[in-house]
Amino acid sequence: MQSGYYSSAAGMVTQFNRLDTISNNLANVNTIGFKEQNLVVGDFLRLYKEARDELPNANHTKEAAQFLNRAMNKAPQIVDSYTDYSVGNMEKSDNPLDMALSKEGLFFLVKTPMGVRLTRDGSFTKDDQGKLVTKDGYEVLPSDYFSTNQSIMLNPEDNIVQVDKNGQIFTDVPNSAKFTTGSKIFIAQPDNIAMLKKEGNNLYRYDGVTEFESLEGSGAVRQGFIEKSNVNAVKMMTQMIETNRLVGMYQKAMDTQMNDMNRDAIEKIAKKS
Repeated sequence: MQSGYYSSAAGMVTQFNRLDTISNNLANVNTIGFKEQNLVVGDFLRLYKEARDELPNANHTKEAAQFLNRAMNKAPQIVDSYTDYSVGNMEKSDNPLDMALSKEGLFFLVKTPMGVRLTRDGSFTKDDQGKLVTKDGYEVLPSDYFSTNQSIMLNPEDNIVQVDKNGQIFTDVPNSAKFTTGSKIFIAQPDNIAMLKKEGNNLYRYDGVTEFESLEGSGAVRQGFIEKSNVNAVKMMTQMIETNRLVGMYQKAMDTQMNDMNRDAIEKIAKKS
């Protein structure tokens, strides 16, 4: 068995997966609120050591050997993935309906056809009915949504909308310099951010979302700003170049294993015969 060939093939597949992740990050470098995705590369032997105590057969037995391919011990594999939730740069937009969250681990809640979801994209707008919605038309939820099932409504005559750092909305009273208190934006903070699942369109799913309580004093809302993607384009381009080089190296190693070594072996056997 040419173990080097299989190890090289596994390494190439790993780099292809890594290349997909890097490409997705680069494609979203200008997506508002996007969070960088990363992969963790390990090897088969490490995975085996972590799980061998849970295997049904004792170690160092013929039965246990069926769970371990010694030829694949050092083959690199994707063992985990994670999202970098660090805060991206804040960009001033001067749009009063744009909101950004300046603290890590906080999210807006929006109502989608799939259910309530979380997002960091605060580029909001107002629909024809006066509801505060995202650019994709998802309804932005107020802090008391799970008890009242109400929406955040902005009347057509609300020419001036102010939002404080805790998400409380204030609108102007027509023909006066006074403001009236409106709804408060739901600011969610998941207990375990690792349980978030990306669903596309800058949305995250969280199984216990209906148990959330809005933060009363988050102090994180910045009106008139948008949070840019936290993807470092220079770093991603460097990783892409590195990944492409590794693919070429693995391909050359596979070619050496299958062609050069096999040819040498055939020639040596032919000479002996």
